[in-house]
Amino acid sequence: MKSIYRWFMRNIIWLGTDVLCRIEKFDIPRVPPKGPLILVTNHINSLEVPLLFVHLQPRKIFGLAKIETWDSKFMGWLFDLWDAIPVHRGTLDLEAFRACLDVLKKGNILAIAPEGTRSYDGRLQSAQSGTALIALHAAVPILPVAHWGGEAFSSNLKKLNRTDFHFRVGKPFYLDAHGEKVNGKIRQAMVDEIMTQIALLMPAEYRGQYENCDPPPQTYLRFI
Repeated sequence: MKSIYRWFMRNIIWLGTDVLCRIEKFDIPRVPPKGPLILVTNHINSLEVPLLFVHLQPRKIFGLAKIETWDSKFMGWLFDLWDAIPVHRGTLDLEAFRACLDVLKKGNILAIAPEGTRSYDGRLQSAQSGTALIALHAAVPILPVAHWGGEAFSSNLKKLNRTDFHFRVGKPFYLDAHGEKVNGKIRQAMVDEIMTQIALLMPAEYRGQYENCDPPPQTYLRFI
């Protein structure tokens, strides 16, 4: 039954977003067709979640969602349908951490928004270091994916205008500590380097906290 619901929701989302948006997705085929992968992306609002869910098919994608999402029966049902991983924000949630590693051990895609919260205006915010912790333990490739345009979705919808939504996919890489003992400062430096890779895929006006990303710092990034 769950697979039927997933199929139904996938097609509803696909048709709905195709009507409401013009989606520039020519970069999506650059996402590897198999193998474990941490997909890091920016977080504007709720629009990119279903778009990633449907447009990365047939690959299954798992993501993190704040535990408060399940306060809503419908949203809880929907995120259970997508096998989202509930996480308590602001703490080291070991259960969510183990669930993330399990997703990757099974060869799936784990999508993470290092910012941890929505920007709404599309400009990049400072990232949290948890992404680096997961990536170091999992030792799998990281793929930066940037998107923009979704910040105008609500206003366009009110005016009955379609929204131009853009995807860009970068080059995959691993995190490499080069034998250093990794502390909080280094984890933050790592995640900031990850964010610069997202920033480089975006127009300059969206880079926000990472506007000074050229040339990008790459002390801890090992490209494939």
